[in-house]
Amino acid sequence: MAKPASNYRCSECGWTAAKWVGRCGECQEWGTVVDVVEKAGLSRLVKAVSVSGAGVARPITHVDTTAVEHWPTGIDEFDRVLGGGIVPGAVILLSGEPGVGKSTLLLEVASKAAAAKSRVLYVSAEESVSQVRLRAERTGALHNELFLAAETDLGTILGQIDAIKPDLVIIDSVQTVSSSLSDGLAGQPSQVREVASTLIRVAKDRDLPILLVGHVTKDGSIAGPRLLEHIVDVVCQFEGDRQTSLRFVRALKNRFGPTDEVGCFEMTGDGIAEVPDPSGLFLSRGTLPVSGTCVTVALEGRRAMPVEVQALVVKTTAPNPRRVTNGVDSSRVAMLLAVLDKRVGIRLGEHDVYVSTVGGVRLTEPASDLAIALAIASAAKDIPIAHNVAAFGEISLAGEIRPVSAAKQRSAEGHRLGFTARVDASSGSIQSAVGRALSTAVPRREAELDAAF
Repeated sequence: MAKPASNYRCSECGWTAAKWVGRCGECQEWGTVVDVVEKAGLSRLVKAVSVSGAGVARPITHVDTTAVEHWPTGIDEFDRVLGGGIVPGAVILLSGEPGVGKSTLLLEVASKAAAAKSRVLYVSAEESVSQVRLRAERTGALHNELFLAAETDLGTILGQIDAIKPDLVIIDSVQTVSSSLSDGLAGQPSQVREVASTLIRVAKDRDLPILLVGHVTKDGSIAGPRLLEHIVDVVCQFEGDRQTSLRFVRALKNRFGPTDEVGCFEMTGDGIAEVPDPSGLFLSRGTLPVSGTCVTVALEGRRAMPVEVQALVVKTTAPNPRRVTNGVDSSRVAMLLAVLDKRVGIRLGEHDVYVSTVGGVRLTEPASDLAIALAIASAAKDIPIAHNVAAFGEISLAGEIRPVSAAKQRSAEGHRLGFTARVDASSGSIQSAVGRALSTAVPRREAELDAAF
């Protein structure tokens, strides 16, 4: 008999090595390379299994899709991210920082589904049923068709599903559930793989949608093996700052819809509330003109949202001026400062520059370059930009303003909110755009300023 061959494989990504190493050479994780015993020689042939009945392959045009249509959850912003609602048999993974509101959102989803005559099983592996009941009372999520269970064993959870026969299952969270068929503690890669694979098999066999809560690591990625993100159908990320009440849900992966949509929510004392029109959350325009502010129209998925960018330029005697950013990319701001210095002649080498967005929103697209540059130029010249001006455009190192996608949609959203004048790629260069924006400035009256202060 051939002697079994020893091989070493990473339990996270599947990378193999001829000898044991402490760190995976592919995913750079520590302690994930384990010994896998394989039989030497030719692999055995797999015998063919006869297929009959519903398992026989059919033409794709004969496949019925009425059983897998989206059904709405009752929360429009969450349905927007999912592509119209939940698909029967889909497994959805929702991840986010601790305390951001994942359990509150899913409890609201469970309440809406139960109110729509659907039986929902909410499995809490981190809290007791009494704690979940208290939160449900506070948020108004009590319903007779919403069943609670506090279980950490996978076999017991499957027994609850067989007994209750729910239409929707929510498990909070997948990292705290363990299976007796796998060794190790709950949360380890082997346990997460076994639990997720079993739940996905149950979801597909019974057309039962399952919502899973996932923990995140220090760098913000989903904890556990990378396989978890591959085998689920939808991966959603719940974002938000604890200092602000605004929350965003984004789809990182979606087999049933787009991945460029974003849902806006607001955390309140009574739970989580939808924000169908978040345009006013990112603007703080006063009656008096203030230098260093400019509005851009950012595109989040297919939704255009006006965002105000604020800048402050202060002269300093320090050898290394400070560059502080909040909500924008610091390297992008450094590039724009270099373009303003070289192409426009605005010298900021002896000034501290602070750039921030209003409302805690983060601007990542290059279309916000022009608004950031105009806000910095307005602060440096101490000339306010008119309230009806909105700017969007990408700035190149040569000082040219490049056109951006969905310019008509951005312009239409700006007009709807009163931004009748715009500065974009039609200006040609950053120098002409700065001159045009500052020429529309409203002169400040010193008497009004003195009266305000």
